[in-house]
Amino acid sequence: MFNRINQLRRQGVLSINARNANYVLRYNDRRMYPLVDDKLKTKHLAIEHGVSVPGLITHVDSDSAAKRIAEILSPYSDFVIKPAQGAGGDGIIVIQASHNGRYIKTSGLAITERELQHHCSNILAGLFSLGGHRDVILVEERIRPSTVFEKIAYQGVPDVRVIVFCGFPVMAMLRLPTRQSQGKANLHQGAIGAGVDVVSGVTQQGVWFNDITLTHPDTGNPLSGLQLPFWDDILELSARCYEMTGLGYLGVDIVIDDSRGPLMLELNARPGLNIQIANGVGLLQRLRRIEKDFLPVGKPPAQLDLAQRLAFIRANFGLAH
Repeated sequence: MFNRINQLRRQGVLSINARNANYVLRYNDRRMYPLVDDKLKTKHLAIEHGVSVPGLITHVDSDSAAKRIAEILSPYSDFVIKPAQGAGGDGIIVIQASHNGRYIKTSGLAITERELQHHCSNILAGLFSLGGHRDVILVEERIRPSTVFEKIAYQGVPDVRVIVFCGFPVMAMLRLPTRQSQGKANLHQGAIGAGVDVVSGVTQQGVWFNDITLTHPDTGNPLSGLQLPFWDDILELSARCYEMTGLGYLGVDIVIDDSRGPLMLELNARPGLNIQIANGVGLLQRLRRIEKDFLPVGKPPAQLDLAQRLAFIRANFGLAH
């Protein structure tokens, strides 16, 4: 077992303990966590900083309003309902159409008004929130994913996860919904994570339940070789979230809408580590390189603007390096 641990360290793989001790705790001020743990606060913060996000239809914070959710949403045929303090995709319902008092999810299954009200009551009660605290319901506009994903995604909306370290986008992956994940792009629910060359934006191999995969299990199509559109915009958007939140170690989730382009979906102060398996590259060497060059111990950090940070990434962290 210890030989395996040492081998992973030599490969530059960042472990969860090292992530927590050396990066999350060191670079993330806990006072800033509410900015990313509460999706409503994140959305307001993004709008304030000019970061594009999916449109907010409304938010609901009372039981009386939750009971009237069908009435409130009657002008809309499609929408997304999510808990403001949820994590891992739990509690999110994506409605693509409504008909005769029934709401059709992206999976094709229908739920009734009563079931929708019950789900909203569960959100308010904190069933899906971090720590089980009382929560707020967010209703957002539904994303229409870019047509570039039609051949390799199963229903749902793919998103791009970017790890940002002190303003440097150091690693990325494309998260693809599957039948197992019921159209959600969350790895722990069965979505696929395809590695992305952070310089070019071209997809590589994938990871599915911690195993390497080269094809999508539902479509059968290869995961590698897809050029993600708007890649420079995605890098810039993710890097800007550092200044926006003040968090040094951050996961930025971005969706690519067919008409609006890249939109910041949510942020994570404790992003998972499967992104390393998807890319076949460890995070540790990249993080240490930035620490060595720009964050020397006992000295003030180097002040680099956005263009300089992105230039450094492109010169040093492509898969060809």
